[in-house]
Amino acid sequence: MTIHQTDFSTGKVSKKILDVALPMTAAQILHLLYNIVDRVYIGRIPGSGALALTGVGLCFPIITFVSAFPLLFGNGGAPLFGMQMGEKHTDEAERIMGTSFTMLMISGIVITLAGLIFYKPMLYLLGASDNTFPFAQDYILIYLIGSIFVMISLGMNPFINGQGFGRIGVLTVLFGAIINIVLDPIFIFVFSMGIRGAALATVISQAVSAFWVFRFLTGPQVAVRLRLTKLSVQWNRLKKILALGFSSFVMGMTNTLVQIVCNVSLRNYGGDIYVGVMTVINSVREIYSVPIQGLSTAAIPMISFNYGSKAFGRIKQAIRFITLAGIAYAVFSWLLIIVFPGIFIRIFTHDTDMIAAGIPALRMYFFGFFMMALQFAGQYTFLGLGKAKYATFFSLFRKVVLVVPLVLILPRIGGLGVTGVFLAEPISNVVGGLSCFTTMICTVLPELKTPEDRTSL
Repeated sequence: MTIHQTDFSTGKVSKKILDVALPMTAAQILHLLYNIVDRVYIGRIPGSGALALTGVGLCFPIITFVSAFPLLFGNGGAPLFGMQMGEKHTDEAERIMGTSFTMLMISGIVITLAGLIFYKPMLYLLGASDNTFPFAQDYILIYLIGSIFVMISLGMNPFINGQGFGRIGVLTVLFGAIINIVLDPIFIFVFSMGIRGAALATVISQAVSAFWVFRFLTGPQVAVRLRLTKLSVQWNRLKKILALGFSSFVMGMTNTLVQIVCNVSLRNYGGDIYVGVMTVINSVREIYSVPIQGLSTAAIPMISFNYGSKAFGRIKQAIRFITLAGIAYAVFSWLLIIVFPGIFIRIFTHDTDMIAAGIPALRMYFFGFFMMALQFAGQYTFLGLGKAKYATFFSLFRKVVLVVPLVLILPRIGGLGVTGVFLAEPISNVVGGLSCFTTMICTVLPELKTPEDRTSL
C-alpha cells in the first residue's frame, strides 16, 4: 500500500494543513456516524420515538465515560510507541502497545461488570424518570456488554496510524459505520427491536471494527506487532502512558460531567422533553464541530515540526490560517442554524412538541458558536507547541469553571429555568474562547519572534 507523507517544511502552509485535515475529518465524521445514525432512527420509532431519543440522551454520559479510557491508553501509548519505533527499539514499542492493550481490556471488563451492577441508580442519577428509564435501560445494558469492543477499536487504532497505515485506520472506522447504518433499520424496524436494535447494531459494528484492528496488528503487514508475550504490565511503562494520555482523558471526563449536570437540570426545570431536546442539540453540535476540530487538529504536526526546526514564520501562518478559516466556517454554520433551526431538528425527530421546544433552544445554544473557533485555535496551538498544561487548563476552565456553575445558577435567576441551561453554553463559548485565544497570543507570539521581528523593534 502506497502511503502519502506530507512534508511540513516546504510549500503553502494552508495547503499542507488541509492535506492532513481532509482525511482526518473524514475519519472523524465516519466515527460520528456510529451515534448519529442511531439517534436518527431511534427518533423515528413509531409511538415512542421522542421518549426513546431522550433515553439515549441519558446514556450519553456513560458512553462518554467509556470512550475516555481509549483516549487515556490509546492517545497515551501511541506517541511513546512512535518514539520507540523511530529509535528502532522494536521490542520496547511492542511492549508499550501490549501494555496499552492489556489496560484497555481490563478497563473494558471492569466497566462492563460495574455498569451491569449499578446501571439503575446511575441512570436515575443522570436524570432518568420513570417514563424514560425503560428506554435508557434497554440501550445501555446492550451497549455495556460491548464495552470491550469499544476499547479495542478506538484505543488500538492509533497504533495502526502510528505505523503509517492511515488508510487502514480510516477503513477501521468506515467498516463499522457502514455495518451500523445497514443494521440499524433492520433491527429497529424489520425485527421490531426498537431501541435495543439500535444498541445491538452499534455493538456488532464495534465488534467488527475491533476484530479488524486486532487482526491487522497481529498480522504480517505491520513491522511492530501485538504479541501475546508482550502483554505484561510494568508500572514504569504504564506511568509514562498515563502521563501522556491524562490530558485527553480529563477532557473526556469533563464532557461527562457537563452532560450529567445539563440532563439533571433540564429534567428538573423542563421535564423529559428537554432532555430529548438536548440530545438533538448535542447531535447537531457534534456534526458541526467535526470540521473545525479536524482543521485545528491537523495544524498540530505543522506547528510541532516547524517549532522544532525554528521556522517560526510558518507557525504564525498556521495559527493565522486555522483562526480565520475556523471563524469563517463557524459563522457560516451559526447563520445556517439561526435561519433554519427546524431543518436540523427534524433530522432526528418529527415529534411536534420536541420541535417546538427545540427551535428556540437550538438558537440560544448556538449563539456564541463562532467563538469556539478561538477556543480551538488557542487550545490546539498549545498542544502543537507541547504546552499540554495550557490546553488542559482551558478545556477545564470552559467546562468545569464556566459551564457547570452556569447551568446550576442561571436557571434560578429571574425564573429563567431551561432557558438558563441553554444560555450557559454561548456564555462559556464567548468567555472561554476569548480567554484561551488571548492567553495563547500573549504567551506564544513572543516566543515566535524571528530575527527580522527583533531587528524591527
